[in-house]
Amino acid sequence: MKKLVLIAVIFMIAKAGNAQKDTSIIASANTDTVRVGNFVIIKKNKPGEISSNSSNVWKDWDKTVDVKIERVPRRQRNITTNWWIMDLGFANYRDQTDYAYAQAGSYFKTLRPQDGKVSESSYALNTGKSSNFNIWLFMQKLNVVKHVVNLKYGLGYEMYNYRYDSRLSYRKDASNYVYNDSISFSKNKLYVSYITVPLMLHINTTPDRRRGFNFSVGMSAGYLVDSRNKQISAERGKQKTNGNFNFEPWRFATIGEIGIGPVRLYGSYSLNRLQKDITRVEQYPYTVGIRFSSW
Repeated sequence: MKKLVLIAVIFMIAKAGNAQKDTSIIASANTDTVRVGNFVIIKKNKPGEISSNSSNVWKDWDKTVDVKIERVPRRQRNITTNWWIMDLGFANYRDQTDYAYAQAGSYFKTLRPQDGKVSESSYALNTGKSSNFNIWLFMQKLNVVKHVVNLKYGLGYEMYNYRYDSRLSYRKDASNYVYNDSISFSKNKLYVSYITVPLMLHINTTPDRRRGFNFSVGMSAGYLVDSRNKQISAERGKQKTNGNFNFEPWRFATIGEIGIGPVRLYGSYSLNRLQKDITRVEQYPYTVGIRFSSW
């Protein structure tokens, strides 16, 4: 009877192990210990009435079979890969432009006096509609110290949409320039995208648990891939103007992320300005949002 009970217990736990895709059973000839997948079963023969929350007890007349189940910690790999990660957040920039100095340059133009000079209000954003969307092909995590300290790196595509609440327009005729247009727009958006490589130091405070507190800090380098000004108006309909608009080809940023359970937040701040020095415009983009990632 005692043996039948023990076999039944092993069978039930083996089925649970199948659900986790691990059906290995290892029994020791010298001990009463059986390993089933990620579980360890310890059998003890002794009289008495021992019972606890961590043990299941079956009585066979004057003997007691005590089967104790222990979960073996999962083995962690030194390199893990996470594919197809997505970010969704808000985009904005810190504007440090000296507009009196910029208006004296050639990047700001006034095509009609009644439209006014390009000023700080020309770059006013609709913060609720200015967005950042990123797709990361992969991110890898390299164990450095006991899976608590790790290096995290990857490759992705960053996209920024700046929605203007103004008549600001970008053009690239003989030279790149911006000006205040003569009409109003129902939609006036600047789109900028980069191929980006991030490198972060990742700290996981609970390496033996899938859900816990962790954070990453580091830097990223991005190369400008595309930029365009998309506008919609009653007078002209939908129109797009493509060009580099004297934007910096490289973007270097400080980056970070915080994970608490299933929730993961990210942020970035550009260390160099969006536009080249020749424009005299000094704007530093930043983003904050939610990251959809398993770690």
